[in-house]
Amino acid sequence: MTALVPKSVLDRGTAGAQQIQTTIQDALSSAGIRADGNATGVQKTIQDALQQAGLLSPDAASAQASPAHDETSGPDRPNTRLHGAEPTTRTARGTTTEHSYSNHAGTRSYTLYVPPALAAADAAVAPLMMMLHGCTQTPADFAAGTRMNALADAHGVIVAYPAQTARDNGQKCWNWFRSEDQARDAGEPSILAGIVDDIARRHRVDTRRVYVAGLSAGAAMAVILGRTYPEKFAAVGAHSGLPFAAATDVPGAFAAMQGRSTRPETRTQADAQRVPTIVIHGTADHTVRPDNGSAIVADATAGTATVPPLRAEVSGTTKINGRECTHTAFVDAEGHARVEHVLITGAGHAWSGGDPSGSHTDAKGPDASALILAFCLRHPH
Repeated sequence: MTALVPKSVLDRGTAGAQQIQTTIQDALSSAGIRADGNATGVQKTIQDALQQAGLLSPDAASAQASPAHDETSGPDRPNTRLHGAEPTTRTARGTTTEHSYSNHAGTRSYTLYVPPALAAADAAVAPLMMMLHGCTQTPADFAAGTRMNALADAHGVIVAYPAQTARDNGQKCWNWFRSEDQARDAGEPSILAGIVDDIARRHRVDTRRVYVAGLSAGAAMAVILGRTYPEKFAAVGAHSGLPFAAATDVPGAFAAMQGRSTRPETRTQADAQRVPTIVIHGTADHTVRPDNGSAIVADATAGTATVPPLRAEVSGTTKINGRECTHTAFVDAEGHARVEHVLITGAGHAWSGGDPSGSHTDAKGPDASALILAFCLRHPH
């Protein structure tokens, strides 16, 4: 198996350290550890380690000890961090309804979750997160396993869970490996994009903050949506997924899952609009090899005819809930992190930090839902 740890990077500035600090803070919040009490010692240890590694200056550490007011937050802007969020063991208190959407490509049902604060007809416009389940899963199963609804309550986000049918795929996998389902205005991408519009007709959706994330086949389809509808989806979260056009038939799908994709180089991100992307993958994933996550990152960071490639700002490793995690942020010319890669040592093919009540979850490790939602909310159109 090829090397899985991202390459070392040259620039280890304060901006990159902040990305690591944000990831750590998100994980602490997910575990219910707040910025007071016992967390004080934890944060000091983290900051000391960053300083010793040359990733954080003493002045920056002092500034982080007293978080400043975040001017990017407000009624019309996304929350940029999940610091201080309710622990993800909290029970979601919103409303779940069932819907169906049809167009020329077919029909799919979807479950819609609306937090209590957004139930009123005059509620403020809200972000929309589309969650695409993995094979054999259902919307209810995926919602339980990811606990995304509890985070949605805390951050005022509507969540949609489209359902694949056994008729369209015997294992209820999204058909990411078929050419007809990798194009705009065709197949499953057109149906899923249409669901976004259907929800916007029912609720006050902030069209600048529509996101999509998924697990496994759902992650592969999320990547396809980012490629085929970049104007609709502001950011993508791919957990244990595959890159765009990794396969065009079933045999090719199995080969791609094992890291043997034969996709043509001409179908990389270099010829498409770049969409902010966070990739989460386990090094012990034997169902979808981690090389696939690296390929998603390579596509998402590649340059175009008019835009230079993103550069790796910093790569750092830390332990979260007993799991060693390598986190790499890739930034644009202005220093803004547009792609993040979280590689979890020893994790398999399951949703990291998930609830055991859902299938394909791993309670150990960083909370993937918190990391994905935090990343997405930092990236409006």
